[in-house]
Amino acid sequence: MAGDRWSQAAIGAALTAASHPMFYVKVLIQVGHEPLAPLWGRNMFGRHVLQLPGLFGYARHITKVDGKLGLFRGLAPRLCTTMLASSTHSFVLQKYAEDEAEVTEDGNSEPKEKSLEEVVKQTSREMVARCTATIVSHPFHVISMRCMVQFIGREVKYTGVFNSLGVMWREEGIMGFFAGLVPRLLGDIISLWLCNILAHLINTYALDGTHPQAKEVKGYTQAITGFFASIVTYPFVLVANLMAVNNCGLAGGSLPYAPPYSNWLACWSSLSTQGQLKRGSSLFFRKAVLNSDFMYLE
Repeated sequence: MAGDRWSQAAIGAALTAASHPMFYVKVLIQVGHEPLAPLWGRNMFGRHVLQLPGLFGYARHITKVDGKLGLFRGLAPRLCTTMLASSTHSFVLQKYAEDEAEVTEDGNSEPKEKSLEEVVKQTSREMVARCTATIVSHPFHVISMRCMVQFIGREVKYTGVFNSLGVMWREEGIMGFFAGLVPRLLGDIISLWLCNILAHLINTYALDGTHPQAKEVKGYTQAITGFFASIVTYPFVLVANLMAVNNCGLAGGSLPYAPPYSNWLACWSSLSTQGQLKRGSSLFFRKAVLNSDFMYLE
């Protein structure tokens, strides 16, 4: 079983490495770093609009500054995050499965249909597993975020996983390891429950179980509701990432990018007032919006 956990973690790490350049670009956009001037282009409807460079244009800029390897800045701590979170998540669920197997063998439990009660039970277990994995791996997520944001001010403050842990401990104490944790946990919890409950309601009440293609359609319901839930909870992801770097001594976590927020609610309120709670949600068709003080994306 331990081998299965680590093999799953290895697969997750490979996917993380492959997608890291895209994640890196998204993080810099979330922070508000826009080093390239907007250009006139066409949106998805064919209309002329002033657009900020998308994923590929931004990636080319990073390559010009740091070379191709620069696209993988912050990858090492992010791999630690992925592998630690994946193995912890699998371990918690494995413990639940073992406990349930013992109860079943004793004859105290019978297989249940996929009722709302069962969905709530499974979602509760998944929530515990996800939250545990997030808490355990969050310090490495913070390090990864700060390593990437160093691109903005060309700092070298966070240069390695263990060195970065030491810097955070000396400057911020234990709380530095968990900067941005609360909104990240809330986003995960809301997304999980919204996805699973909606999928159950759709499969139970919206789809006709007697229809020959109903089973096939139900296979896609979870993915659709998961996508919807990720859109709804994106502001939590944005605020969590911003709080992970806020006021940490890096240019990307200070003015003019962000004031020193007292807590994540202040960060949320500030972004909401500026209409930027969706900043970085799209890497393509990024419409430029001009403000009297600064330029931001819609």
